[in-house]
Amino acid sequence: MHASVARRTLGTLIPPKVATPAAVTGGTGAAMARVVDFYSKLPKGPAPAAASTGLKARFFDGKNASGGPLVVAMLTLFGFGYTIDYNMHLKHHKNHHH
Repeated sequence: MHASVARRTLGTLIPPKVATPAAVTGGTGAAMARVVDFYSKLPKGPAPAAASTGLKARFFDGKNASGGPLVVAMLTLFGFGYTIDYNMHLKHHKNHHH
């Protein structure tokens, strides 16, 4: 991976450079006001619970949790495999009777 790709990927994880050492220790109150203003806008408290959607939330989480979709997926795969095997067996009998 190139350095620029890694820097771009990790760029979203690094907070903006608002609280530079010069702004915090400097004599200007305007620079420190920028730092205070930035941090005062951040949300307070725990993060809200993400609304879970999709198949996992519908079938495996909550009060309607069941293993039904897993059983259906297994039966579908079995039926698909059996159909392929049966058709290959018919092709075998087409030319080679036993």
